[in-house]
Amino acid sequence: MASLLFLSITQATCAIAEEPDRSVEVQHGAYLARVGNCMGCHTTKGGQPFAGGRRLSTSFGIFVTPNITSDKETGIGLWSQQDFWQALHQGKSRDGRLLYPAFPYTEYTKVTRQDANAIFVYLQSIPPVSQSNPPNDIFFPYNFKPLLAIWRVMYFREGVYEPDQSKSDAWNRGAYLVQGLGHCNACHTTRNVFGASQDVTLTGGKIMGTNWYAPSLSSYQEAGIGGWSIEEIVELLATGITKRAVASGPMATVIRQSLQYLSQDDINGMAIYLKALTENEAGKVPGVRFSVMSGSLQRHLDFGGKLYEKHCQTCHGADGEGAPGIYPALAGNRGVLMSSPLNTIRSVLNGGYPPTTAGNPRPYGMPPFQQILHDEEVALVVSYIRNAWGNRSSLVTAVDVDRSKGGD
Repeated sequence: MASLLFLSITQATCAIAEEPDRSVEVQHGAYLARVGNCMGCHTTKGGQPFAGGRRLSTSFGIFVTPNITSDKETGIGLWSQQDFWQALHQGKSRDGRLLYPAFPYTEYTKVTRQDANAIFVYLQSIPPVSQSNPPNDIFFPYNFKPLLAIWRVMYFREGVYEPDQSKSDAWNRGAYLVQGLGHCNACHTTRNVFGASQDVTLTGGKIMGTNWYAPSLSSYQEAGIGGWSIEEIVELLATGITKRAVASGPMATVIRQSLQYLSQDDINGMAIYLKALTENEAGKVPGVRFSVMSGSLQRHLDFGGKLYEKHCQTCHGADGEGAPGIYPALAGNRGVLMSSPLNTIRSVLNGGYPPTTAGNPRPYGMPPFQQILHDEEVALVVSYIRNAWGNRSSLVTAVDVDRSKGGD
């Protein structure tokens, strides 16, 4: 009897020992889900985390993010790791339906199977939320699924990230995160009329479904950071603010929800990769030439200068010098001088708010002025900012201001 008891205890102990320790994988998956900012899209305002329901308005229709909690009826509780891998890597749902690239599988395809499995294990570990979300409302003819199959043949290339053997491990880690799980190219790219990214080098473009412009990360004329130190880039990605720049708009949200939680090695890797994109362009200045400013144009800008003096000068300075680490300088600010004035207009209308992060827990912000200034006044002050203190860029009209309204 004693031997049988010993045998049963031994077998039970072996069985426990053979069971995989999911806690480590769950923890790793939670971290990777942060890197990919999964909750950012799959959570509607005021809703339950990962339960979906967020509406993404695009020129192709409205996409509604699905419930990815472990609920078996309305979520992905019945999915397997293979089903989840199929979605990330191939852009196909559990039943084989082709997914629209509003879900960035065009970038997620680069994610390794091991990382995809870890994310799935984490999602299955969080409490299920029973929430049915409305279907997508996609315009004709884009709702005709055979067109999606053609789109995939033309624009989708399946494949896990392949390390560049000529680069360092840190560079490759950064490239993997930027190109894959971080899906930076989903925003920082120019898209054609079919919604397909026209490059993989982060050359900038208007963010799909929003009235924000994601600047080029590969051009020194926009947001290229080849002339920055690695420490400065890390500081911006982790805290949202440096002496050189302040993140606002959608980028501030990404930093608050995702980037500030990255490990030191991962954020260093991203900084090394992003710096390398424009390292050879460091020190270059925009080559656009402007004609000599006429007297009538100068008088026009003087009206904007009076508005600046009244509403902006206290924080940003009489000479647009700002306050380093608090209020961004406007003189020589590449964000202000970009060919697209969209972000500057949006900041004046809606205010500018750096992210709240562990490294900058109480950020200074700029109040919105859309209830104080009418469109013509906003156009005047933005035109002034873009052409004062040595700045030279295109003028802004009231029509530009009106078109910038709405969106996230």
